[in-house]
Amino acid sequence: MASLLFEGELFADYFQIYLRDEDHPDLPDDYTDETIARRLMAGPHAVVLHTARNMTVPVRVEWHAERPAPALDDWQHVAETGFDCPTGRLVLAGLTDYEATSPRLEVTTGPLGVRVNLSGLDTLSENGLEGDDQYLVQLWPGAGPDGVRVLKAWPWP
Repeated sequence: MASLLFEGELFADYFQIYLRDEDHPDLPDDYTDETIARRLMAGPHAVVLHTARNMTVPVRVEWHAERPAPALDDWQHVAETGFDCPTGRLVLAGLTDYEATSPRLEVTTGPLGVRVNLSGLDTLSENGLEGDDQYLVQLWPGAGPDGVRVLKAWPWP
């Protein structure tokens, strides 16, 4: 059973949303064509989700007691990794959001697994400004896989 930690819209400026430990501001910055195609980058205390639009997008974040089974038929792109959250408090924000007012999410302290699920990627307008893309972030206690593992890949332009 999942607990809802956040459901709303975030401005994905530069096509990015991040989730990081409250006391560790450093975000992963290993930008390559490969890391962007995975749509998920991981650092020691943070992850960055690469969105399909550089706009306000719908985001849902769930907490699970254990790693949930992937629902690959429901999503177009799915990737997972892990990171550490020593404070038990996560900051959820778009890349240029004002962090002082960004949502804080309470989780367990220690290593976390994270999965990002993307859908509606085939609904974007020609200019990329409109669409019905959806983003689900699933978190659970315990280590995720080493590095980023893509469970289902969407072909990006």
